[in-house]
Amino acid sequence: MKGGSQRTSVQKNRFSIKMQKKLVVLFVLVLLAFAGLSARLIYLVREKGTRYQKQVLAQQQYDSSTIPYRRGDIVDSQGTRLATSQKVYNLVIDAKVMLYREAYLEPTLQALGANFDLNMAQIREYVNTHPTSSWYVPLRRLTYDQISGFLAAQKKDNNIQGVWFEEEYQRIYPYGSLAADVIGFTSTDNQGSYGLEEYYNDILNGINGREYGYLNEDLALERTVKAAVDGNSIHTTIDINVQMIVEKYLQKFMDEHKDKNTPGNGANNVGCIIMRVDTGEILAMASAPGYDLNDARNPQSLLGMKMVEQITNANGYQEIRNTNTVIDQAVLGAMDESQIYLNLNNLWKNFCIAGTYEPGSTAKPFTVATALELGTVTPNTLIDCNGLLEVGGYKIHCHNGSEGVLSLEQAVAKSCNVSMMKIAQNIGKQDFLEFQKIFNFGLRTNIDLAGEARTASLVYTVDRMGPTDLATNSFGQNFNVTMIEMITGFCSLINGGNYYEPHMVDRITNSSGATVKNIEPRVLKQTVSESTSALIRQYCNAVVEYGTGHTARPAGYMIGGKTGTAETIDPVTHQRSESDHVVSFIGYAPADDPQIAIYVVVDRPNESKQGDAKYATRIVRSILTEVLPYLNIFMTVEVTPEEQKELDALHLENTYYYTQPQGDDAQGDDPQTAKDVFQSDGSESVVDPSVPVNPDIL
Repeated sequence: MKGGSQRTSVQKNRFSIKMQKKLVVLFVLVLLAFAGLSARLIYLVREKGTRYQKQVLAQQQYDSSTIPYRRGDIVDSQGTRLATSQKVYNLVIDAKVMLYREAYLEPTLQALGANFDLNMAQIREYVNTHPTSSWYVPLRRLTYDQISGFLAAQKKDNNIQGVWFEEEYQRIYPYGSLAADVIGFTSTDNQGSYGLEEYYNDILNGINGREYGYLNEDLALERTVKAAVDGNSIHTTIDINVQMIVEKYLQKFMDEHKDKNTPGNGANNVGCIIMRVDTGEILAMASAPGYDLNDARNPQSLLGMKMVEQITNANGYQEIRNTNTVIDQAVLGAMDESQIYLNLNNLWKNFCIAGTYEPGSTAKPFTVATALELGTVTPNTLIDCNGLLEVGGYKIHCHNGSEGVLSLEQAVAKSCNVSMMKIAQNIGKQDFLEFQKIFNFGLRTNIDLAGEARTASLVYTVDRMGPTDLATNSFGQNFNVTMIEMITGFCSLINGGNYYEPHMVDRITNSSGATVKNIEPRVLKQTVSESTSALIRQYCNAVVEYGTGHTARPAGYMIGGKTGTAETIDPVTHQRSESDHVVSFIGYAPADDPQIAIYVVVDRPNESKQGDAKYATRIVRSILTEVLPYLNIFMTVEVTPEEQKELDALHLENTYYYTQPQGDDAQGDDPQTAKDVFQSDGSESVVDPSVPVNPDIL
């Protein structure tokens, strides 16, 4: 205990009086230092505050504003603008400036009222109740002509203050609905939706510039500008004149067949693609119904279409289902915003690349080409058709009944189902499906458009294909394609076997007009040999010469091609429909030297008997009658007197059509002027080559 007490006493004595004095001195010195710093700070603020204020203010930004870039143009192959951006102006009212001086208010309000369609009582109330507001925009997207009067008044009267114009660009489409599926449209923030606008969005867009204001050392406001970088323009392969011709006849079909059998449009969809055979360039691509690109969200465009709805399927996933409900004003009025948007999205889709369907007999040239490549048939092969073939327990009929013994050419020309099934049996499912892949069925073509459908799940695999599936696939049933898949593969069949990647754009230029990039045609693969290609041309020429496609031939030209008719699946029962059909024609011109390919698909024409290829062949005939001379493709056969009368009548019709004010409908042809040569049951008919054809029905 004693020792412990001594240690505690020693520790207490260590903090001596001397040390305490030193601590007091240190504390006093710290206080004096703080006092000195405070005095110095007061001196600086009082004597040199202005100098430092200038230095700080000189580093601050004032009156900073965005300089918008101009989105690049979309032009056709001749340089005609299909989409462009026009500078527009937003009227901005700065109430704070307008009220800064008493002399500003009345002259400024008078100038606004004299030059703009504004509720001036409302403007006056806003300015008086928001005296500190610097941003009020009563009018947007005015043209320069609309603001020029106010600018002139402002220049004359210095008391007109507190109004300025914010610049931006508005996307406009000079031709309205023309090539709507190809072009697509943009939102207000320059983001492309659908078509070229979406696919080439990053190329069309530029970079915003900036204008900065700052105070210099004399507190004077100075400006510096970082210029905007405008977007690049894309030059498409589309020929606006060919596009106009195509759309004219698609719309004519829709108008003539509107409400024909049931209320609604002339067909669910009707589409057309025209492609250069040896390059993959698209000259025209269109489908109907369409919409106005300048008013894409107008729900009135939905009238006449069949409604789609979103449902939850058996697996719990959301899917879009077609219905049989036709959208009229009453139906449209009952639709909520989400339903309208769902159906607008359905309208905006490009049927030529996004719509899937069974191709029907247009697939038969592919089946024959496969057999020729594999050597399971030869040009001398003969096939016996007794009208039906039993496969997998099903009796599958030929639409024309018993045809007897047919050559390969006759089997294609007369569109014989039994012949195709027998050919497919010899091919076998392994090789048949391998060639489907070679022809790109089930694969995307990678066309430079947004929205191309995937069809991988819509074709068969070896483990899923049975004998009946192989039989029906041989004539284009039980698997789905898109229009772009079909015409791209077909071009390779007739051009010597070269599969070109389809494309819409061949050149990109900057805002100065200099070429940034050239996009050359690309051969992706060889599908068939030249010898097989020559035979397919021979067989397809026969289709038009004396087979099911004779009504597709335009006056003065011999062409080749193949008709197609396919049943559809009922959207409600999901059963194969006996009444609803997709009819089509795929072909090329001229017959002896194919330069362009054309494909027309009519999805469920508004007729009581839909399974008739004439609905497609007549559209093809009308389009080619105008397109071929325009493309300087010369006539290949002599024009008969009857055909000349028809051409003269067409010339008069076109003269009337193209001289009407925009929006007026052209006068349609009398449907009775051309006689039908199809069977009364609506199926594809065949012309006997030994019987002369009346020119009136070509």
